[in-house]
Amino acid sequence: MTLTKMRTAAASSLAAAGLLFTLAACSAPAATPPTSSAPAPSATASPSASGPCDGVKVIVDSGALKQDAADKSVCVPVDAPTLASEVLEEADVKTEGTVTYPKELACRVNGVPAADFDIKHKGGTYREECGKMPAAFAYWSLWVKPASGAWAYAQEGLATLKVSPGESLELLFTVDGNPAAPAA
Repeated sequence: MTLTKMRTAAASSLAAAGLLFTLAACSAPAATPPTSSAPAPSATASPSASGPCDGVKVIVDSGALKQDAADKSVCVPVDAPTLASEVLEEADVKTEGTVTYPKELACRVNGVPAADFDIKHKGGTYREECGKMPAAFAYWSLWVKPASGAWAYAQEGLATLKVSPGESLELLFTVDGNPAAPAA
């Protein structure tokens, strides 16, 4: 299979996933505006990815890229279900979507992978352009973990996914399926 055919197949698969995220968002209950006029507390550094957090623990792991500058682990104080995009913003995690899906997914996180960065994968090298969908073999995945439970692949995108106090939210970069999931 040629690289062009692989990209077309990958884009079709990821577009279908994006459609599922959009459909799930349409069926989600409407958000209730906060009743407090007090400003939201700022994110605080967490001692480690496994340390305690009274809010939502946010983890950014560049995984197979090994770009430590993007990696982060912070605790964002929240007291109610909150949109993942707002939690990431409060954690000072900068996400960039694609031209086609600017708010639904993450193409770059904290500038990683840079537009001029060669991503090495089993098919050669690739540079992320953030046009339609990231490549199916090299992308940021979104994960959620309940207070006591296992990591699960998020079933919604950044714009619609809500996380609650005690949960963890992770953005993990995967190349050729590695790493397959966040560390325990």
